[in-house]
Amino acid sequence: MSKITEQIEQLALPITEELQLELVDVEFLKEGRSWFLRVYVDNPAAPIDIDQCALVSEKLSEILDKLDPIEQNYFLEVSSPGAERPLKKEQDFEKALGKFIYIKTYEPVENAKEFEGYLLSYTDEEVEIEVKIKTRRKKIVIERKKIAVIRLAIDFSAKLD
Repeated sequence: MSKITEQIEQLALPITEELQLELVDVEFLKEGRSWFLRVYVDNPAAPIDIDQCALVSEKLSEILDKLDPIEQNYFLEVSSPGAERPLKKEQDFEKALGKFIYIKTYEPVENAKEFEGYLLSYTDEEVEIEVKIKTRRKKIVIERKKIAVIRLAIDFSAKLD
């Protein structure tokens, strides 16, 4: 996490707590010529709505205007993390047990850098997933320090009842 995202997280956390929302993630990145500050929030009690995102955006924007912690011009975006939300905190991993996830690694693990499968278990050091390779299932253990991206995913191969 960069210094800017850590600082923004500290500013956004009291706002989300006051509104009884969950701060999922903060990103500050450059796309083309523009910088984007993206704040992802969720409602643990019900699906988050656009009015809640707008309220967080208003409150956070006021604070950012006063403190001006970012030198560059940027666009502030506050939104839901969506169906493919990242797994960042312990509680994210706990909720994701048994669910379909996507993992991208920094270096190959068993000759691959991308995996989709069901999260079987996790520790501070590693995650265990079950992937499907053609018609068989295989358990793979991946060290967390090798993981670049880990998030929920949608299993398009699952059969509908």
